[in-house]
Order: sequence, then structure tokens, then C-alpha cells
Amino acid sequence: MDLCSAPSKTPCALPSSWTTRQQPSPSTGSDVHILFLTDNFPPEVNAPASRTYEHCREWVNKGAAVTVITCAPNFPKGKVFPGYKNKLWQTETMNGIRVIRVWSYITANEGTARRILDYVSFMATSTLASLFVRKPDVVVGTSPQFFTACAAYVVGLLKRKPWVFELRDIWPESIKAVGALGDSFAIRMLERLEMFLYRKATRIVGVTHAFKDVLAKRGVDPKKIDVVTNGVDLSNFGPQNKHSELERKLGLEGCFVAGYIGTHGMAHGLETLLEAARRLKETPGAEKVRLLFLGDGARKADLIALANSMELNNVLFLDSVPKAEVPHYWSLLDVSIIHLRKTELFGSVIPSKLFECMGMGIPVLHGVPGESAQIVRDEGVGEVFESDNAEQLTDALLRLRADTARFDTYRRNGLNAAKRYDRKNLAGNMLNILRKLTKHDQENNDGIRNETGSYQDGAAVPRLAGEPRPVRDDVVRDSAASADA
Repeated sequence: MDLCSAPSKTPCALPSSWTTRQQPSPSTGSDVHILFLTDNFPPEVNAPASRTYEHCREWVNKGAAVTVITCAPNFPKGKVFPGYKNKLWQTETMNGIRVIRVWSYITANEGTARRILDYVSFMATSTLASLFVRKPDVVVGTSPQFFTACAAYVVGLLKRKPWVFELRDIWPESIKAVGALGDSFAIRMLERLEMFLYRKATRIVGVTHAFKDVLAKRGVDPKKIDVVTNGVDLSNFGPQNKHSELERKLGLEGCFVAGYIGTHGMAHGLETLLEAARRLKETPGAEKVRLLFLGDGARKADLIALANSMELNNVLFLDSVPKAEVPHYWSLLDVSIIHLRKTELFGSVIPSKLFECMGMGIPVLHGVPGESAQIVRDEGVGEVFESDNAEQLTDALLRLRADTARFDTYRRNGLNAAKRYDRKNLAGNMLNILRKLTKHDQENNDGIRNETGSYQDGAAVPRLAGEPRPVRDDVVRDSAASADA
């Protein structure tokens, strides 16, 4: 199968059922008006866009008014999606969320200088646009990059409202971790800005407990840090049979399919997966094993070229698809591969796709150390292998294909675990944090206990659905993945 001949799809605007083009005012009946700044939002389908949309949708359902300021959808190719223009100001409504899109310098998700220009331009225009939003009660700015948080800080200052830093990645440390920039004057200035924002934020909402530990070690008061991990939208992700038409179209009938769905970036080290594909190609009895890659990113073209040079006929690359279609592609997978490059920093992140795998009952082959690997073990949802170790990945894949009892156990455990990471409950946790700020409630300032969102210690494989679990009293739970990998 030629790597470049596979059918591909390009992102498109949201279906009409999601959005109507009009400009509403914040609901007069709401008890809190949340102003949320983010440079990723649907119809983009990456992890930050999904988390923000699903949280905001649930906040509206729970009586809050939400205004999102974002840019024209263009991630990751740097091309504006059909139905949108890169204008100074345009508005729409998505499931009750008021969305204001502002102009920004648009570039593909590659090239450090141009991406920073992209970030800085959005910081400026989102700050300006925020000044025209009437009577917000709280301002939220989300990372991975923190120029959006800079805008939230300025807006909170000018409007004299509390502002929250939603921390999805330890940035700029992650820039150094993937080798995009080494230690330099520019990095040191960014690190000083980073610490300034941590100090000035009214609250910090991290997506992993490891982030909270890292910040505490760097002198940030842990009492101002909450944790709301990522989760899964169970209304959109659930167990389903393989999409037979898509399976036939892609030539995957009768194959054991291992897949990577997500951004193909510098942090993800997908060369390891291609090396595993080479090993599988040379393994007797593995002729019907396929590796499927769905998504886009800075490294995708290089990965396709590398796969072609290795003459891998067991690999299939597909472009991004609209979010509503993503579950169809998940359904094709027998196992999901999650991987990040081997670096100490990535031990503190939790790739958000882990929870989507749980929701669909897809066993995981997990090549990320630290907190996320512990979730895989504790919940008993898959196999952990060492980052950048293609041999361990190959062995784990073949072992899982051969051991149907273990495969079925991981699948059942995933479906059970997903209920503890339901995005609706996690969105409610964050809304409680925001509401407390608007009411100047200082009680429980060291965090909100959340039984539904917590994960606990436990055996990896033997624990099956329905068994009771102890609750950790010191946590609110959620996840991430650049932290959103």
C-alpha cells in the first residue's frame, strides 16, 4: 500500500447543529460570566480545543454565561478552515457559548520564530477584544504557550477581575525538551515571564498533579493551585464496532490495527513507531498488522518521507478529519499507541487521548513515563513501554495481539475507568473553582476534593469493572497532553 495514496480528509467547519452565526449577549439569568481566552477552539480538533469547548459547553448547561475569545481556526496547517476568514472581529454561537474570533498572524505549526509571532499577535488582539466584552466576572487564559495567559493577566488587571492560568504545559521548558531552542537569553527571559505569571495569577488550574509538584518546588504557593485533569466526552466517545465501510475503504479488513491519533509534532517521537513498523515487517506471522497514523503536524511530511525510504507497506497516513468523524477512526483500532520523546519533562504530562481510549474501550500501548504511566497501570487499561524503545513497543503489540484474555481485560477496565474521567464531572469541578473566585470564597483554598474525577492506586490487570476503589483525599483529578499530546 503506497503511503501517500490513502484517502485523506481536510478539516471543515462545524455542522450547522453546532453553531449559528449570531451575536448573543451573556445570559442575564447566569450567576457567573466567564471570559475564556484560547488560541485553539473548534472546529480545530486538537486536545486544547476539545477540552475548552467541552468545559465551556458544560458550564453553559450549568447556568454560566461564557464568552470565548479565539482566532480563526487554522491549526495545525496554518490554513484558515472553510467558512471562516482571518478578520479583525467575527462572532458566532456554539451550544450557547459566545465565540469571538479575532485576527492573528497565521502560520503552520512549525518554525519557532513564526509561531511566536503567531502567539504574540493573538495576545495583542485578544486583549483588545476583551475590553469590549461587558461585565465578565472571571478571566481564564489557557496554555500550552503562555502569551495567552499574558493577555488574561492584562485583561484581569484592567477589568479588576480575578484571572486564572489554566496550565496545560510547562512552557518554555517543553521548548528546550524537544530541542526547538536551547538555553539562551530568550529562553531565560521567557522563564522570568513564566514565573511572573504564576505569581500574579489569582488561581492556577493545572492538568496534572505533577505540574503542581513542579510549581511548588519552584516556589509557587501550592495553595493557589488546583488540579483538573483532562477527561473524555462520553457523549461522543463510547464502544462501537469497527466502521465497516471505512475499514474496507482503507484496506484494513482482517488486519490487527495499532494506531496513533493526534498531532505529529517534535514532542511525539513518532520515528519510534516507524521503527516498530520495520520490525513488524520483518517478523514472521505479523503480515496482517498495520500501523495507522491520523493527524497533522510539523513532523508529518518528514515521517511520510522516512516511511517511504524504509519501504514500509504496513503503515497508513491519514490527514485530520472533523471532530465528529474521529470516533469512526478510533473504532478501526485494536490498540492505541501513545508516545512522547524520552525526556524528564514529559514524565509530568498526561496525554489526553488516553481518556478517549478508555471511553472507547481500546487497550493502550503507552510510551510515556511518570503520572500517565501510573494511570495505565492502576486502571489496568494497557501495556507500558519505554519511550523511544521500538523493540519494547513491538513486543508489547505482538503480545497483546496473541493474548486475547489480556486484551479483553484491558478493554473492560478501560470502559469502567472512563466513567471516573467523565468530562461533564470534571468541567463541574472547574466551574466550582471559578464560582468561588467570583464570590470571594476563600474556604477550601487548597483544593476541592472530587471523588468522581480521582484515580487511585490498584492492581494493573486483575481489577475489573465494578470493584470498589479507595479515594485519595488530597486530589482533584484530570489530565493533559502537550500535556495534550
